[in-house]
Amino acid sequence: MELVLSLGIGILVGSGVWLLLRPRTYQVIIGLGLVSYAVNLFIFSMGRLVTDKPPVTQAGAQIDPTTFADPIPQALVLTAIVIGFATTALFLVVLLASRGLMGTDHVDGKEPDR
Repeated sequence: MELVLSLGIGILVGSGVWLLLRPRTYQVIIGLGLVSYAVNLFIFSMGRLVTDKPPVTQAGAQIDPTTFADPIPQALVLTAIVIGFATTALFLVVLLASRGLMGTDHVDGKEPDR
């Protein structure tokens, strides 16, 4: 499971960085989204991938770290998903406004000579 997760994170980061280096604004936005998803998966995996474990312990119980799931990474990822969605929506609005004003969606604002 760890190998599949590591490969997935690596593929998402590699694809996201490749898209970030593209000259079109839409590709840059998609690249930011892919890198964001990779970071979310990484943070989520740091909370130990366990199943059928309670997220918190009961009061007065003997605390054994292997008997519960860490809720902090789950909360961080949930918050990051919401913020990432809002940021992507904002970037898309800026993309549409920029394309309407300049007539192009290149990152530097001008079309290359063909």
